[in-house]
Amino acid sequence: MKFQDYYETLGVARSATQDEIKRAYRKLARKYHPDVSKDADAEVRFKELGEAYAVLKDPEKRAAYDQVGQKWKAGQDFQPPPGWDAGFEFRGDGADDGLDASDFFEALFGRRARAEQHSRGSYQGHQRAQARGQDHHAKVLIDLEDAYHGAQRSISLRMPAVNARGQVVLQSRTLDITIPKGIRAGQHLRLAGQGEPGIGGGPAGDLFLEIGFNPHPQYHVEGRDVFANLPLAPWEAALGCSLSLPTPEGSVQVTVPERSAAGRQLRLRGKGIPGKPAGDFYFVLAIVLPPALTDAEKAAYHAFAEAFHFDPRATPAPSRKVDPA
Repeated sequence: MKFQDYYETLGVARSATQDEIKRAYRKLARKYHPDVSKDADAEVRFKELGEAYAVLKDPEKRAAYDQVGQKWKAGQDFQPPPGWDAGFEFRGDGADDGLDASDFFEALFGRRARAEQHSRGSYQGHQRAQARGQDHHAKVLIDLEDAYHGAQRSISLRMPAVNARGQVVLQSRTLDITIPKGIRAGQHLRLAGQGEPGIGGGPAGDLFLEIGFNPHPQYHVEGRDVFANLPLAPWEAALGCSLSLPTPEGSVQVTVPERSAAGRQLRLRGKGIPGKPAGDFYFVLAIVLPPALTDAEKAAYHAFAEAFHFDPRATPAPSRKVDPA
């Protein structure tokens, strides 16, 4: 997937006001409209213009796009960085109905656009009957340990707005939230009354926080299951050993069976993220070879080779195996 420079598509500077973006789009849309233009690529250009305008006309999408696009240029290979959109609060004012979006747009805004569509439908229904405020949405990153134990945390959210000069600025607010024990990535916390204020004294909308996990130096998460690499010396894997190892719940005693191969998984049942049922915790074995730097260390390797007469290329690779730890 290639990065798309929406500012370049519309021929405007990154500092352009919302009015300048609108004027540029209207001018180019008239030029490349398939019913008017005779250019062979008019239909493609018209589609690209519509997508660029759908992002840059919306202060919330524009602010998020600016955040992720600071280090990229048009045509570069691109994947959204993990958690790139965390901390942005959005309400979903800008409709993208009928937009034939590219993979690039879907990668950045697909989840958000669907949330906006749901939010618009909910809001409009209440607007007619109760003048209820619109729901807001945001993604926040928490530590894995918070999901194990629960926590009280303060979070900062940034919400784009347009200032008097027509430029997009970020307004911040801080909220105290309760993280329940056992929450997993992708779940939502609902903060009642923290969305858009109501109209004419109507009730405020709600704020929905989508939970994600901060990158962890030791663990990675799949659903409620948690994984950690376990480096072993060759003799520990061959002869077996008993080790005291850290987990998010504290230290555990783990038995590594003899003749263990790299990639083997040792499972601690129910030691993943709490829940009903709880996830499992896995240690994934990795064999680490000590360096042969001294004459004595090199001699030990020679003795090792003579004792085993082992040809790793003649031995089938072991299949992945899961064992209880």
